[in-house]
Amino acid sequence: MAKNPNKIKEGSVIADVIFYILAIFFAFITLYPMYYVLILSLSDPNAAASMRVFLWPKGFYIGGYKNIITDRNLWLSYRNTIFYALASCGLMLITTTMCAYPLTSKALRGRKFLTFFLLIPMYFNGGIIPSFLLIQKLGFYDTPWAIILPGSVSIWYIILVRSYFRTIGESLREAAMIDGASHYRIYANLFIPNSKAIIAVIALYTIIGQWNSWFQALIYLPNTYWQPLQLYLRRLLILQNSSLESVMNLSAEALEEMAKEQLSNNQLKYTVIFISTLPMLVTYPFFQKYFVKGVMLGSLKE
Repeated sequence: MAKNPNKIKEGSVIADVIFYILAIFFAFITLYPMYYVLILSLSDPNAAASMRVFLWPKGFYIGGYKNIITDRNLWLSYRNTIFYALASCGLMLITTTMCAYPLTSKALRGRKFLTFFLLIPMYFNGGIIPSFLLIQKLGFYDTPWAIILPGSVSIWYIILVRSYFRTIGESLREAAMIDGASHYRIYANLFIPNSKAIIAVIALYTIIGQWNSWFQALIYLPNTYWQPLQLYLRRLLILQNSSLESVMNLSAEALEEMAKEQLSNNQLKYTVIFISTLPMLVTYPFFQKYFVKGVMLGSLKE
């Protein structure tokens, strides 16, 4: 029987097996650190402290989760982080897309100069001290605005969105203007609906960046009422280390009680790390379908 030359040839079974093994291996080394923190938070404090936990929890301990439920400071910092992430994300999308839209118009005078002017702050900035003085003079010190407003503009995102907007085509803009559409209508009804991929990428980057940020809050927010979740984790680690330094001249009973408290703090640390990372793990799948497309088109096409 003659072979059909148009038949699609299947790949090698050995190659498929190797690729599956590699995919499983890389998935394991990617997910295991998070899984390890989870099983540590659920293990017996003594087993977790001695690092005898590897594949599944040893014992069962949910004291850390019970402490979290009743910890008002944790949920307050959690609320602050969510507020900062959503507010910065919304403002970032508005400023980025509204600045990028006119830069794609050939009718804009001085377009090259404006683009060059925007590139300067990407490579040069005043530093921490001028930024601190500016925040203080504006009256934003020890307020949420000190975190939200500096994180609401990014020159790199403006350039990225401008490059993506150029892929939409000038002919569509001209056709809309012939039909009588204003620039606002073209921006809102033409460019934004066709730019979901790059908007999703910027939203994800902004949320993750704000979620993991702690240094700005350390400088601008001395009041713990407005501090984000990452500073709560920092305080937790500092409290744990300082407690280790205060063991001098303690009685045996006090040392035993302190050791138990230290074990409890360790469990709380693992629990808080898992709880603080969980929202990002849940959020990413909703942006995944836009992620690769937005990054590639926005960065490679001009």
